[in-house]
Amino acid sequence: MTIEVGVNRYLEFNTQPLPMASQSLGLGAGIHDKTFEYHQATSKMNRYAYRTTGLAIQTLSGLLKAQVRVHGQEHLPRGAALFVVNHFTRIETLLLPYHIHRVTDMPVWSLAAAELFTPALSAFFDRVGTVSTRNPHRDLLIVKTLLTGDASWIIYPEGLMVKSKKIMERGRFMIIHADGKHPPHTGAAALALRTEFYRQRLIALSKKGEETEAARTRALFGIAPEVRIDRQQTHIVPVNVTYYPLRARENLLSRLASKIKGHLSAQAMEEIITEGSMLLGGVDIDVSIGKPLAIAPFLTDRRVAADIVSARPIGFDDVLASRVPMQRAAGEVMQAYMRAIYDMTTVNHDHLFAVMLRSRLWRRIDIEDLNRRIFLSIVGPLQQAGIHCHHSLKKDQTHLLTDDRFGKTEDFMALALDKGVVTRTDQGLICQRQAIGSPFDFHRARIDNPISVMANEIEPLRPLLRSIGRIALTPKWWIRRQTARYLLNRAEQDFATAYDRFYVPGESKDRSVGRPFLVRGRSRRLGVVLVHGYMAAPLEVRGLAEYLGRRGFWVYAPRLAGHGTSPPDLAGRTYADWVASVDAAYAAVRCLCQRVVVGGFSTGAGLALDLAARVDTVAGVFAVSPPLRLQDFSARFAPAVDAWNRLMKKVGIDGAGMEFVENHPENPHINYHRNPIAGIRELERLMDTLPPRLEKIRRPALVVQSQLDPVVDPDGSMKIFHKLGSEDKTYTLVNIDRHGILLGPGSDRVYRTIAEFIERL
Repeated sequence: MTIEVGVNRYLEFNTQPLPMASQSLGLGAGIHDKTFEYHQATSKMNRYAYRTTGLAIQTLSGLLKAQVRVHGQEHLPRGAALFVVNHFTRIETLLLPYHIHRVTDMPVWSLAAAELFTPALSAFFDRVGTVSTRNPHRDLLIVKTLLTGDASWIIYPEGLMVKSKKIMERGRFMIIHADGKHPPHTGAAALALRTEFYRQRLIALSKKGEETEAARTRALFGIAPEVRIDRQQTHIVPVNVTYYPLRARENLLSRLASKIKGHLSAQAMEEIITEGSMLLGGVDIDVSIGKPLAIAPFLTDRRVAADIVSARPIGFDDVLASRVPMQRAAGEVMQAYMRAIYDMTTVNHDHLFAVMLRSRLWRRIDIEDLNRRIFLSIVGPLQQAGIHCHHSLKKDQTHLLTDDRFGKTEDFMALALDKGVVTRTDQGLICQRQAIGSPFDFHRARIDNPISVMANEIEPLRPLLRSIGRIALTPKWWIRRQTARYLLNRAEQDFATAYDRFYVPGESKDRSVGRPFLVRGRSRRLGVVLVHGYMAAPLEVRGLAEYLGRRGFWVYAPRLAGHGTSPPDLAGRTYADWVASVDAAYAAVRCLCQRVVVGGFSTGAGLALDLAARVDTVAGVFAVSPPLRLQDFSARFAPAVDAWNRLMKKVGIDGAGMEFVENHPENPHINYHRNPIAGIRELERLMDTLPPRLEKIRRPALVVQSQLDPVVDPDGSMKIFHKLGSEDKTYTLVNIDRHGILLGPGSDRVYRTIAEFIERL
């Protein structure tokens, strides 16, 4: 969409003439009759505008899946302002005025490409406050409404839809488009400067008693004598719009358009395919509002000040003595708001993958290594102050290192393969770096080379780009080391924070009980993740960990979230938090060792099985005393289960409160003495998810169970064994009359059984 804002001759900054630059409005001596007619017509536009756009958007919302998130409302200035927005899609013409109106609660008009004003659409655009870029009165109307505070305006300073997102060249803003390139237009800056110039001039003339010139200047804009000039200084408000994910493919809208219209132009078809895919596919639209840029400080030059207070008549397009400083000010304002707009780009996973591929020196792609680099980019450079992140980047990113359960890597790589940026060969995945930056048709950039578009979009974020580039060029072994170090340190910090927050005198154990620990082995060929049970702590598995360490294995015992501190901590956790703890532990050991076995005790065994069902790089899994269902817990858990059942009958499945029942553990120096009812709820949810996934486990598996277990019914572990999809699986019964068979007499037999299983792998 071409949005080029006309400027006074004395403010013209670009070397290329704008559409209106050669047309003098001729308003110095008075107002043309058509100008009055236009003001009268447009004064009624916004009485209808937002009801119309609101109804249109609500109707579309029923069909479309786009999610609009508006950020930075706290930055909005008082009164009318000029909003400058980056331009990527036609969607913005409808969405932005509506959403900015919602957060400002005042009329918001906008400029739109002249070619959109067909006979069928002109009346609609008039009603929703959209003005053609070729309207001869647009500059006058913009300045007038900003002076009186009647309306804010939206302008797209890039001058057109930047489909390639290429707006940087050699570190400077340069709009690359189908017909060449040009610097960003200064039109928005010029209009803001003109508005503030006339605002200050009208105020100065009134103070000096120059009523004749003040009245003539008011008449210049069609402002009646009784209408108050808004004394709030002019502001430009930068706004960034970022779309994620960007996927262009044939869709319902493009097929429908082809049938109705017949043969569409390539440009029109590209826009329907791209934007239809985004809307129908559930794109996230992040609208970030930046800090307002006050214009008055740019008008302090003495020549400008002299023109402001001059009593001589000044027409709307007169050449002023202050032309040169005004030109310079327009350039400075433009650079300021362009930096602000693009500093607010909402960075997402696709951006990071695209830049990482473009930055890498080697061609072969190791997916695990690539994911580690993306992970380090997110937990490192993206934490810099001022960087705007997509909401999905604000969550734990360990999924990138394990099962990619949100499809971030899989979805991007599928797109890269489809567009030829990555190819699949006998040697694996090969990156065709030249394909990312290869020439492409401007109007098909979003379809033919979306990965280049993604990489281009964050080019203005130079510090971030440099940081990602350094990570891209770091040797693989160092990436593994840094990832492991980060994960292990984070686990330590999380424990320290939780322990200090939830410490209960007389109830919390010593820090050494709950602290996660790493046992270093002699060889990095095979490592072990060892998970403790419910209401326990890493100390529960220390004996087995040290035994395996003496056999040469690296062993890491993570702390499940909510454990090793106090029962109130556990009461506020979900089973997803426990899963995340195990995933992070696996990701760390996977960086330290070539292959990883995962195992656990009781609930920890269930979590180990859960991981093995999701992550195909697990070398093997062992489960000690794993429960399959809540009912498998016998008398020892009966009070908690009974309390849980009563609570469910009373308040419903989603209404569990933070209640506790007394617990009498076998190992009181490790386990909690109070069992949170909320924890039982999460146990049940974990167990509900486990049975259907057991058949997905194809790696060697071992199940160890005491046939005299007083807490977990042995039938449950046998059912787990039978459901496992592994061809190589072993079920071992031991004759020990307690649940905690990893501690106390007879535990050495369990240790040997597990060690032999691991050594066989």
